[in-house]
Amino acid sequence: MTARPQAVEHPARDARSPAVRRVLAQVLALNALVVLVKLLVGIRTGSLSVLGAALESGLDTLNNVIGMLLVTVAARAPDEEHPYGHDKFETLGALGIVGFLSISCFELLREGFIAFIEGGSQTRTPPSDVALVTATLLVNGFVVWYERRRGTQMQSIFLLADAEHTRGDILVTLLAMVSLILGSHVGRRVDAVLAIAVALIIAFSGWRILRRSIPILVDERAVQANELRDIVAAIPGVIDVRGIRSRYTASGILFAELTIAVDGATPVEVAHVLADRVEEAIASRYGAAETTIHVEPA
Repeated sequence: MTARPQAVEHPARDARSPAVRRVLAQVLALNALVVLVKLLVGIRTGSLSVLGAALESGLDTLNNVIGMLLVTVAARAPDEEHPYGHDKFETLGALGIVGFLSISCFELLREGFIAFIEGGSQTRTPPSDVALVTATLLVNGFVVWYERRRGTQMQSIFLLADAEHTRGDILVTLLAMVSLILGSHVGRRVDAVLAIAVALIIAFSGWRILRRSIPILVDERAVQANELRDIVAAIPGVIDVRGIRSRYTASGILFAELTIAVDGATPVEVAHVLADRVEEAIASRYGAAETTIHVEPA
């Protein structure tokens, strides 16, 4: 006998997609402003690290646009083709960020090594340009704080991944500022070294996003089997627990499947009550959860 998953309503999930899109739209406007400022300063000064920072921020802007589209798809209700929902589309979007990070990392490394070999001098930077880049640093800091806070509240892996990417922008912008301040005094090779450092920061950000995204895509175990077994076995009437499987969705919902053994003489109605208690216990411990319970005689 199998108990169907409990019909759990997730009002937060229903409101999640438009809320995530609103956050991305707000961040998009801020990132677009940052890109324009960095491009202006980078072109005027010829600083490779500033242009690299502009590229990094440009990728943030593109990610925001892609994210708004993907989050819309991820919010669709389960259908015949996708019975478990569309949450993983959001995780795919996070992997898309990694792809863009890889491109920018490669280009910065290539340009950095070329600039280091060729050497040369860098134009003197006026204080106004340093002030503009400093302002973008403050904007980046606000975006990271805001996206991480909202991403945690809404359990959005895409917002958290995008915040991680933007956090790399803070270090990138700091290096760009160092390049602007020192470049005209010590030459273009310093700018090249800083550009290479920027590329390494970008690569590290990509690795952190992968570490968060891959477990969801491959349905890595969400909860230790022994932990679920202890919760369920403590319910009176459950004799044994086996066949435990679990995974998390991108939106933080736990899917669990397990078999409980009960006394062979247990009426069907009582067995269903036990299954309901199991679902309630798991939901009480882990929050939003959808559990499938198989009931068998001991």
